[in-house]
Amino acid sequence: MPPSAERKPTASAAQAATAPAASGGVQSLERAFDLLERMADAGGEVGLSELSTASGLPLPTIHRLMRTLVSCGYVRQQPNRRYALGPRLIRLGESASRLLGTWARPYLARLVEETGETANMAMLDGDEIVYVAQVPSRHSMRMFTEVGRRVLPHSTGVGKVLLAHTPEDQVRALLGRTGMPAATEKTITTPEGFLDALGHVREAGYATDDNEQEIGVRCIAVTVPDSPTSAAISISGPAGRVTDAATDKFVPLLHEVAADLSAALASSGNGGNGNGQ
Repeated sequence: MPPSAERKPTASAAQAATAPAASGGVQSLERAFDLLERMADAGGEVGLSELSTASGLPLPTIHRLMRTLVSCGYVRQQPNRRYALGPRLIRLGESASRLLGTWARPYLARLVEETGETANMAMLDGDEIVYVAQVPSRHSMRMFTEVGRRVLPHSTGVGKVLLAHTPEDQVRALLGRTGMPAATEKTITTPEGFLDALGHVREAGYATDDNEQEIGVRCIAVTVPDSPTSAAISISGPAGRVTDAATDKFVPLLHEVAADLSAALASSGNGGNGNGQ
């Protein structure tokens, strides 16, 4: 039998699934993780034909990969024969979120050093915003949000910036599930008002929470570009300090720190030390 390097492109799906990937990794692993990410993008539940169309892989290959993921607990098969993300991913996600917060702290500390205000990192988890890291201001009057706290997106700067590029129908569906309770008299409480605010976020490149979550508090937020999971960083402080003039100074710094954090996360994903070095 001729060596595999001389085969014509008629190798079986089984051979293709275990062949070395172009990146030097194991192709079956890359394909399995790609399927998990496609499931997450689709809302967590898909059918085999949908995965085949999205990934370009043949159905037998996808079926074999999904069967392995099911046996490991990372995917489960629903009564309707569709596949859903499995419970074992929760533990991995929680651990990864804690690590993401740890990696972010030096960058948040820089924001505190240069702005004097509290710096936060948050993620969209399901329909809620969860704060995964914070470095507090050294001012005696400062904002404090407990790490792990969950809030609804419509009343926060981080929520706005994380949803700014989400399709309108998905935003409306989320708001329909969560409702839009008023945290303060300035909270946006209609889908139209929120969608209008998202349009301003897209134009400006940052989001604000102007007394919408708590009276007397302003927050400025930007996304972390190319983050492995959708994340945002922000600074928050008393409205008397986080003024429009201060915002003009803080926004470029937020974007710079977000880009540096993004580079550090990319480096850690490729064998770096997580510090961008």
